[in-house]
This record gives sequence, structure tokens and C-alpha cells, in this order.
Amino acid sequence: MNFLLEIGTEEIPHWMIPSALAQLEKLDLFGATPKVDATPRRLVVRAEGLPDRTPDQEQLVKGPPISAGEKAALGFAKKQGVDLSAMQKAGDYYELRKKIQGRPVRDLLAESLPTSILGIQWPKTMYWGAKGSPRFIRPIRWIVALLGDEIIPFEIAGVKSGDTSRGHRILGKSQIKVDYGSVERELRANKVILGAAERRNKIETEAKSLGATLDPDLVETLTYITEYPAAIKGDFDPAYLQLPAEVLTTVMRHHQKYFAVETNPGVLAPHFVAVMNIPADPDGEVKKGNERVLKARFNDARFFWEVDQKKKLADRVEDLSHVTFQAKLGTYLEKTHRVVALVKELGGDENAQRAALLSKADLTTEMVKEFTDLQGIVGGLYAKAQGEPEAVSKAIYEHYKPLSMEDSIPSTTAGQILAIADKLDNLREFFRIDMVPTGSKDPFALRRAAQGIVKMLVEAKLPYPLKSLMDNDFMRERIQYYFREIQGFKYDEVNAVMASEIGALSNLEERLKWLARVRQTPDFEPLAASFKRINNILKQANFKPNEKIEIGLLEEGPERELYETYWQTSFETLAESISTLRPVVDRFFDKVMVNVPDEKLRANRLTLLHNLLLKFSTIADFSEIVTSGDQK
Repeated sequence: MNFLLEIGTEEIPHWMIPSALAQLEKLDLFGATPKVDATPRRLVVRAEGLPDRTPDQEQLVKGPPISAGEKAALGFAKKQGVDLSAMQKAGDYYELRKKIQGRPVRDLLAESLPTSILGIQWPKTMYWGAKGSPRFIRPIRWIVALLGDEIIPFEIAGVKSGDTSRGHRILGKSQIKVDYGSVERELRANKVILGAAERRNKIETEAKSLGATLDPDLVETLTYITEYPAAIKGDFDPAYLQLPAEVLTTVMRHHQKYFAVETNPGVLAPHFVAVMNIPADPDGEVKKGNERVLKARFNDARFFWEVDQKKKLADRVEDLSHVTFQAKLGTYLEKTHRVVALVKELGGDENAQRAALLSKADLTTEMVKEFTDLQGIVGGLYAKAQGEPEAVSKAIYEHYKPLSMEDSIPSTTAGQILAIADKLDNLREFFRIDMVPTGSKDPFALRRAAQGIVKMLVEAKLPYPLKSLMDNDFMRERIQYYFREIQGFKYDEVNAVMASEIGALSNLEERLKWLARVRQTPDFEPLAASFKRINNILKQANFKPNEKIEIGLLEEGPERELYETYWQTSFETLAESISTLRPVVDRFFDKVMVNVPDEKLRANRLTLLHNLLLKFSTIADFSEIVTSGDQK
């Protein structure tokens, strides 16, 4: 049988919808696979192939011990609603094979759907009736619930389920009878495109045809704030192009949800593309309204720019003493001084130190107060306009990067050092006052800060060893995540390399690449197993390293051969040495006894094995590598 559920609401915030759909995809529909869709005013679940009723089942119920006597068995039988004759003896216990009759799926859904609907997890919920009534993200206004042609009867907060939907808020009917087969068609006739994929494609196709520069995040937002999207092109006064493109684009994208139009990549044209929630604008009234609103926003931006230029960034630094960084950590002026000191510690030149001093000054500007997404960017633009060296302005402009693992790192060394210092200060200070991420909670984005540091250290091949920055479990977890999930190395390879001294992360990356490469060779796994064996021998012997090997005690044959191979192997030739080393190690263990009675000879052989293991441990701890022998 076909199943249809539509939860009709007031407009749901666009960014909450995908999570709700993911939860509805897990709805238990008796083996049928849910197909989910949504618009701002409705969440829809459809499925095919539901059974009419659940099958009869036989349940084995364990009863009391036979030793408890007939009275206990009678009590158990009465509780189960059967005669004693229905009971069976199985070993030392009574048991009952109880038949459970199947039930109509429609009845089961009527019982479960209210709980499932109200069980959707939202960041916030609200009452819309009396206090104590059900909570949901927005008031529920209608519910369609059908199994086949029959209504699944239930009620939530006074709203009864039925077979009546609603169309577009302005252009559609307020009462539309639907069923599984007609719902998409009937909604379309009432100016609602149910499928998000279709709305998304319509927005992208129409906006692109009008010259828009598509922004995937904005496309996704528009997909879930419209039910019948249509793109229109508007214009603005070319005089506004004197403002930086970053400012204009932010006003259009973040505040008005418009796409920018470019003549060439990075060069704005005096046009924009807006997406309406109606099919057309025949009289141009929507276009005029959007142009009027955008003009006001651009005038605000121009006013902020002109006012802000009256006071240079350098003169604003002291104003940061009035801007709180965090209640327990003081002001942004105090943070600025710490970041400047960190930049010096990291070897930043005069430009990097100057950029650090000015990096947070834009927080006092009117532009950033109004357009908070532009912090850092505005500082870089103002620094350039006020005559600061390009190295300074660019470092300020980019110092919040990378904002994600997909974002690029700062393009200059000064910018990289400033970005690391800024993020490192956040980590050190918040950890100092024990405000660390817990579970899914990370209000100060410390994971992102740590991940950004790791990304910069690796991609820029910066020489700073981890212990000179911040070496704790939290930071090591971020490093493991980066190399496993972003770079794609295997978990045991990452564990093996990190078990030796980490040092600079760029060096760690080179060792991982080496390990991943030589792991494919036929000699690697047996050699890794041999290193594990060496490690176990040394542990069992409670070996304490000696300073050097006594060559005179080495016996001719496999023992001396192993020593000579060890001596000739360097870090640069380790990869090439795998194939020659493996048979040498094998012969040593076949022909040479390590734990001999002679104490000096035993100690010398243990030293040889220890030194061999130590040389390879500069790359990785091979005992961490999972071999086929470990998996048996």
C-alpha cells in the first residue's frame, strides 16, 4: 500500500530543514523506504509497498522453573491468559509458545506517527497553544496522513489528520484534496513545487541565464525559503562600484539573498539577480522593490566606509580595550598584545608584526558592526586604503583563513604566521581557563581553529614542531583527523607515524607518504612483523639501551650482515632498503639466537636489534601497523 504524510506548518527556518528530512528518512514504515521532500511550509514523506497488516507471530515466553511447582506454573499461565495445558516443559523450565496476532498497519501508524512527528529534533521549539501543549519548530496548521485511500486518524495540538493540503500562501487554494498519486500534481497546480531538487535546478538555471555568479550556499538557502522560485534581474547605480566588491557582494548575498553579476571573474557589474517566491513579475513591481531596498543598503555601506576612513586602524587599536574578547580572558587589546608576541616568537617579520597589531582593529568600525561576516576582510581593505604595505593588508585580510577544510590557507608567509598565532592564542587561552570542547559542543570553534593550524602547517610546509605550539591530546586528535579524513591515509599508518616523534607536520606528511608507498611492496608486511618481534624481544628482556655496538662480538654470517645493512641504511635510502633488509632480518632470526647465556653477547645482540628498530622508528612505530597476522 502507498503511504503519504504531509506536516503543514508556518515557515520553517531554511537551515533546519535538511536535518529534519534526515530524521524522517529513518521513519519505521514496516519495511518500506521513505522518500522525503520539503518546502518552507511542509515536510512530506511518501513510501510504497507498506503491508495492510503485520503478520501473525509466535513468541517463546520463558516461564518459572519446574522445581517451583504447579502453583507457580498456574500463576504464570493466568498472567499470560492461557490454560496450564498450553504450557510446555523445556529442560528445567516451563515455556509458552504464544501466538501474537498481526494488527492493521493503519492502526499502528495512527499510534506511532504523533510521537514520530513530535520527536523530530530541532535546535529550538515553541508552544503555539496553551502552556504544556506539544512543542514543534513552528505551529502545525494541517496534517495529511493516508495509507492507500484511507486516512490514518490521529491528532496533534488540536489539528486532526486528513486528506486536505494547502497550496502557495498567496497564489494557491487553502483547501486541496490530495492522495499519494496526486499530491505533487495538485500542489504544482497551486504554485508549489514539492521537490527540492527541482526547485534547486530551476533557481540555478534561471539565475545563470541572467548572468548570476552562483553561490552554492545561497542556492541551498533559496531552495528552502521558496515554494515556487523564479529569478529576476535588477540593476543598481554603477557609482556604487567604487565600494570594494567584497562589501557589495556581502550586502547582496548575506543581507538580501541576491546573486552578484560579474563582467569578468572578480569584476562586478551594476546588476543583481533576485529569486522571488512567485512565478513572474509582469509589471516589474518586485524588481523595483528589490532595487529600492538594495539602494538603501548600499547607501548604508557607503556611509560606513566614509565614516570609518576618518580614523585609521592604527588609531583604533587602543579602542579595543573597550571590546570584550571573553569575560574571563579580557579585551581584544589584551589578545592583540598576545598575538603580536606570538608572531615574534614564530619568527614573523616587521610586516607580520604590524599586521598582528592591526588585525582586530576593524572590530571597532561601523562596517564590521553592521556586516560582521566582513571582519578581517574590512581590516585588510582599510589597511590598503590607508597606505599600509601590501604584505600587511593582505595578512590582515586573510588571517581568519582557513574557515573550513575546503577553504584555502593564507597566501603569504606573514598571513600564515598571523593566522596561526591568532588561532593558537584562542586555543591556549580557552584551554587555560578550562573552556574546552565537549562532545558536540564547541561554542568558541576551537576544533576549527586547531584544524586550521594543522592545515596551514602541512600545506605551507612551516617548520614549527608541534611541541613548540601546543602538544596535547586535543591537538593530536585534530592531526589524526586531518591525515585520516582529509588526506585519506589509513588509521594504522597515522598511528604508526604519530607514535614516533611528530616534529614538524610537513615532515610527518612526508613520512606518511613514504609509509603508504612502501606498504604496497611485498617485503613490507613481513618486515613490519619482524619489527614487532624485535619490539617484543626487547620488552621481554627489559632491555636498557647501550651506547654502541661492540663490533668485535659480532659473529660472521647473518649477524654481521645485519649490522652492515643497518650501518649502510640512512633515512634517504630507507625506502629502497626495504627489499634488501627483509631477507637479512629473516636470516638473522633463522640462524642467530638472541637470548644466549653469554651476557655480553646477549646484550650486544639486543643493542643491534634496538638500534635497527630505533633507526626505523624515526619514521614510524611499525608495531602500530596492522598486518594480516594481526587480523587472524
